[in-house]
Amino acid sequence: MRIEDKDPARHAGIEYPMEVGAPVFAPIKVVEEKDKAVNVARQNAKLEYDRIMEQAEVLMKQARSLQARLDATEMVHSAKYGFNPIHGKTYHLYFDNRNGVNLLIQSGPHEWTCGIPDAWTYSMAVKKLGDSTWAIVEDEDTVSSSMTVS
Repeated sequence: MRIEDKDPARHAGIEYPMEVGAPVFAPIKVVEEKDKAVNVARQNAKLEYDRIMEQAEVLMKQARSLQARLDATEMVHSAKYGFNPIHGKTYHLYFDNRNGVNLLIQSGPHEWTCGIPDAWTYSMAVKKLGDSTWAIVEDEDTVSSSMTVS
C-alpha cells in the first residue's frame, strides 16, 4: 500500500515515519497523557478550592462578628439610659423583668454594693465603638472563671 504525501493530516496519525530521512518517533499514549493532565488539573483545582474556602471562612467569621455588633447595637438603642455614652467605655445591659425593657447601666454585675435589683437580669457588657456601633465585651470575671475551669 502506498501513502501519498498529499494528506498531511494523515501523516500525524501514522505510527511510523513517512519518509526515508524522517526521525524515528514513538506514538503518544493519549489516554495516559489525558489522565496525567486531569490529575494535575484536579490537584491544582483542589489547592485553589482550599485557599478559597479558607478565605470564605474568614469572611464568614467577619460577617458573624458584624451581625453580633448590629444585634448588640439594636439592644442598646432599644434600652433606657439617662446619660451620654462615651466611645470606648464599657457599659452593662440589664433586663428589667417588671417593665420588660433593657437598661444600660455603668455598673457591672459585681460592682453593686447591695447586689443587682431583684427584678433585673444581667445580659451582657457592651462597648461603644467609633462608628457608633456597640460590641459585646467579654467580662473579666467570665474570662477568668473560664480559664480556671479549663
